[in-house]
Amino acid sequence: MTDADESTRLTPEQRLGPTEPALITAGIVTIHDLETLRACVAYENQHQQRSPVLRRLGKRAAVIREE
Repeated sequence: MTDADESTRLTPEQRLGPTEPALITAGIVTIHDLETLRACVAYENQHQQRSPVLRRLGKRAAVIREE
């Protein structure tokens, strides 16, 4: 199993739930597909609606689309 496979098993809550910014960043940079990213955006919109987190998710989406 690769790291990418492992990271897709994390739930949006596990990725975005911590209050530590470094952990949130780690959760975002390990997203490798748009399906997971969309789930994280939906989670963030339903729960905390933090603009900086949503901006980071948007930037990550751009990177994934370029790949």
